[in-house]
Amino acid sequence: MQGRLGDFDSDLVLRADLDPADSHEVIGRHLTEMAVRALKAVPGQGSARLTAQVQLANTIAAAIRSAAPRAVEDEDLLGTPPKLLTAIATRPPAPLPVAFPTRPETPFAAGALLTNGRGQPRIGTEVIKEMASANEVQLLCAFIKWHGVRLLQDAIRDLGARGGTLRIITTTYLGATEQRALDRLVELGAEVKISYETRTTRLHAKSWLFHRHTGTSTAYVGSSNLSKSAMIDGLEWNVRLSQLEQEALVETIRKTFVEYWNDPAFESYDPAIAADRERLQTALTQAAGPRPGDLPIDIASIDVRPYPYQQEILERLDAERMVHGRRQNLVVMATGTGKTIVAGLDYRRLRSQGIGTLLFVAHQDRILRQSLRVFRQVLRDGTFGELFVDGQRPSQWQHVFASVQSLHARGVDDWDPSRFDMVVVDEFHHAEAATYQRLLRHLQPKILLGLTATPERADGLDVRHWFGGHTAVELRLWEALERQLLAPFQYFGVHDEVSLAGLRWKRGRGYDISELENVYTGDDARVRLIVESLRNTVDVGRMRGIGFCVSIKHADFMAAHFHRIGIPARALHSRVDANQQRSAVRELEDGSLKMLFTVDLFNEGVDLPRIDTILMLRPTESATIFLQQLGRGLRLADDKACLTVLDFIGGQNAQFRFDLRYRALTGATRRRLLHDVEQDFPTLPAGCHIELDRVAKTIVLDNIRAALRRQRRDLVAELRALRDVTLVDFLSETGLELEDLFRRKSGRGWIGLREEAGLEIPEGLDDLPVSTAIGRMLHIDDPDRVTALRRLAEGHGVGGRLGAMMNQSLWGDPQADSASRLAALPRRRAELTQIADVLEARIERVTPLLDPTGVNPLRLHARYTRNEICTAFGMGDPSNVREGVKWLPDENADVFFVTLTKTEQHYSPTTMYQDMAITESIFQWESQSTTSSASPTGQRYIHHEARGSSVHLFLREVKNADGDLGAPPYLYAGPMTYVRHTGERPMRIEWRLTHPLPADVYHAARLMAA
Repeated sequence: MQGRLGDFDSDLVLRADLDPADSHEVIGRHLTEMAVRALKAVPGQGSARLTAQVQLANTIAAAIRSAAPRAVEDEDLLGTPPKLLTAIATRPPAPLPVAFPTRPETPFAAGALLTNGRGQPRIGTEVIKEMASANEVQLLCAFIKWHGVRLLQDAIRDLGARGGTLRIITTTYLGATEQRALDRLVELGAEVKISYETRTTRLHAKSWLFHRHTGTSTAYVGSSNLSKSAMIDGLEWNVRLSQLEQEALVETIRKTFVEYWNDPAFESYDPAIAADRERLQTALTQAAGPRPGDLPIDIASIDVRPYPYQQEILERLDAERMVHGRRQNLVVMATGTGKTIVAGLDYRRLRSQGIGTLLFVAHQDRILRQSLRVFRQVLRDGTFGELFVDGQRPSQWQHVFASVQSLHARGVDDWDPSRFDMVVVDEFHHAEAATYQRLLRHLQPKILLGLTATPERADGLDVRHWFGGHTAVELRLWEALERQLLAPFQYFGVHDEVSLAGLRWKRGRGYDISELENVYTGDDARVRLIVESLRNTVDVGRMRGIGFCVSIKHADFMAAHFHRIGIPARALHSRVDANQQRSAVRELEDGSLKMLFTVDLFNEGVDLPRIDTILMLRPTESATIFLQQLGRGLRLADDKACLTVLDFIGGQNAQFRFDLRYRALTGATRRRLLHDVEQDFPTLPAGCHIELDRVAKTIVLDNIRAALRRQRRDLVAELRALRDVTLVDFLSETGLELEDLFRRKSGRGWIGLREEAGLEIPEGLDDLPVSTAIGRMLHIDDPDRVTALRRLAEGHGVGGRLGAMMNQSLWGDPQADSASRLAALPRRRAELTQIADVLEARIERVTPLLDPTGVNPLRLHARYTRNEICTAFGMGDPSNVREGVKWLPDENADVFFVTLTKTEQHYSPTTMYQDMAITESIFQWESQSTTSSASPTGQRYIHHEARGSSVHLFLREVKNADGDLGAPPYLYAGPMTYVRHTGERPMRIEWRLTHPLPADVYHAARLMAA
């Protein structure tokens, strides 16, 4: 091949380096082809040929062992004569004869496509035969019919009789599932879980998995639900996969099912529970099911579990209160993502911490009644709470759901300000109204929780001032989109042929509004391009859209042009009186108006779920505003397939940053974003699409590359413009991250930047090693190490293993005297103080200390470098640890270092499932390739509890260093215990974590978005 490629011009040949993370797979396939070729070429017939093939195979194995002695053991060699083991039976009681299970028509080692075609085995009969030898059976399908279940009853009964399990996940989508079919399955011993989403369904997959502990599992993936037609005579396509051929795929199916099984969207069904029967019957018969985000909240038997993104919000609230001491917090979540459920779950947790009385405030009767039902469901207490609205008055006054109007009619100003431990204010953007202000100024609860989808108001006021200008947590769109709680979006970036590079630009404000307005209102060609793009993308006659403009004049200009060409449109802004605003909203809702042009955001309270088109007609750098504009169209609505977004992109000022917008939109890291744009965003949630036209893509890519390689001179110029500011203020004003100052060690961090900006006089001291070390400590995210940094900055020493960790990080020596060494570097000490302020403000989760003796300073769910971890476990010289596992006999502990993404170059299905979270508390880990269960190491893993040793898991997403910041740190996931294992050399072990993974880490560590 190498020689033949020489016949081509070099620019016609594209080559790529092998990625060491999965190069063994590529090279292994090459060796397999040669081995198979050699075995096929063995001459002879019958037993003589078989004997020669066995000898050749053993010769190849011997050659491998000579090169890699630990890779081949005696048990790997083939015996003669060769035989296939097909079954081992349990001896039945006499006089019954030994009986082996019926084997499927397709060999266990082979894949196949079954179409219920002539001469082929039927999928139904194959399923029955597969079940006869399976230990665990998993079925995933959208609907289940009685006649399909009837075909499998005997096979299911036999499976249960020999101790096997059957788990089924299905849905109520379109009411197609038959209740009596599920009742019979449960009666036969199956465990059933159901998705009650009837308006949309995220579950379209159909699969069977027949798991066998012998390693011969099989799976079917295709079109068949569990019905007579699908099993017997329908035109169905199903691919049969064998673990012996496609182990990675079969394992993926198994782990994905387990992930779904543990997803709260799929709820257990037991017909013996009356509430379950009634709920399923209602869901199947209702023409329109519950809206996404709603709960069947009158059924108190169902335990409400948070979705992972809701759990992440709860964890962030914990950190705000316990780490930062903030008792008043604002939560920003898009409508439909479960704000009230989060509030209920938050109160449920706080109640165990002594928070008792509750006041829930809203402005509408409907909101209050629904919120009360949600809290009752979350607390599993049908008597919880009392309404105070529309003439209803509480009698207990312990847990009150009240309208703001009723509270003021009652004379809330005369109440004891601290009578309620917790106050929740829904739709907090109303807080600027006089009635809300009086209430908030008077009440003094222990906990204040504000809920809103839009903290910014169209009148320019921002309700964050009630929370010190701070938002506790803002929901990222990603998982809400994955769960179809929001409408999917299709985003088109269109080059508008307008250059804005020459317009005035102000830091923190962006373009000069008047200049931007003049450009856009003086350009009829841009309007023609907008209209043409709109007509090429959407059905203008059926759309309901919003166009976000730069100014009132621009909104009026766009509305006039659209109206002139026959597209009904109006401008909506502060100069339009309230009656006309309401009229415009009604006309857009009923379809007589096709487009509203507005400035920034709608007034609070305007709710138009049927908006299906958004025009972004102005450059929006702020990720917050961009997402809020996008969010105006993400509400689910009947007959709304998706939200269409047209973003008109021109040449931008060099300081404009597209990366902020697309990182917020996709959740990508800095480095990943560039790849995503280049490859047209290949991993978006289902139904979502981002497409940039050729010119727009070039503009965006050039802009992102410039942001990623931001020149040092740009940072110096920004600091000079701001003059003598603190590090915190500099980062806030510029939107930079602390890491940007230390990514290149030659820059010497904050001190070096100040010197180059002329704000400090160079001292001539050789402090580059210290500056570089500080750059490798920016991952610190727990209070102990932040305090340690401050103590070192103040000239004090830090003792114990925590001090050794700090010494190791700063000087590469756990025994170093950091206090005395830093004494000669006063400016670095001052820098450490400011860095500690930044690091403390960035702490986003509570990190409890696990070692009750205090010897080991590691905190749960904090991040540490490998050297810090080894030092914390008492290693004198951690620099020699290179592998992903370390046995520490003095500590009687195994330490696992796991990188979740083995390769960042491409999608690698053979490596991505080696180490992964199956649930928040179950983690699958793959041992080193030579470890067997019989080896001393394997035995130590299996029996660690009996032997008194501990196993500790440390996780990180990627391994590649970010500039000079060093290798990415690991998150301490805590100790874990052995559950079970499969395979040999390597062993795949399932461990149970003592503490569940944080929601955001679980989202990254799990197999895929469920």
